[in-house]
Amino acid sequence: MDGINTEAAPYRMIAKPYIEPARWAAVKLFAMDVDGILTDGTVQISSDGTEAKSFSILDGMGLVRLHKAGVAIAWLSGRPSGATSARATELKISHLVQGRTDKLNVLRELAIQLKLTAGQCVYMGDDDIDAPAIQWAGIGVTVPEAIPAALTAAVYITQRPAGKGAVREVCDRILAAHGFPSPA
Repeated sequence: MDGINTEAAPYRMIAKPYIEPARWAAVKLFAMDVDGILTDGTVQISSDGTEAKSFSILDGMGLVRLHKAGVAIAWLSGRPSGATSARATELKISHLVQGRTDKLNVLRELAIQLKLTAGQCVYMGDDDIDAPAIQWAGIGVTVPEAIPAALTAAVYITQRPAGKGAVREVCDRILAAHGFPSPA
């Protein structure tokens, strides 16, 4: 069933309600955290201090398609990262905010700037600092391995894990609701 994930966390079962296609169709902004959503939450730091992250090509393709369909994309990261900036540039992410942990305030500011309501926004995050933004958005999303506060706040928990197609799963739902079915 749509939106149901009973394997979200090994220590408890979580069931989330069905989300009507009309709610997905209303989406004009897909905002998300980076670490733990677009990545698996790990960061590789070399002895020289350089950083590397792994991003899913599946997620990237979903974001490119969503952008082409006219949906705004935003990445909101609590920590600045050159790797995040490089990937955002590659994917032409128009709204990149790094170094702010007040995700709800950033999301609200962005919604005001874009003249959007909460119901037109999807926010996807995995940590307790994401929970208020997840709860505020018209569709709040998280991943199965998220922190309990994010799991509780979300109305949709992806089947796919972070950094391995979870973002693509959400992109595909939005695209389908906007009349852009996934290519065969």
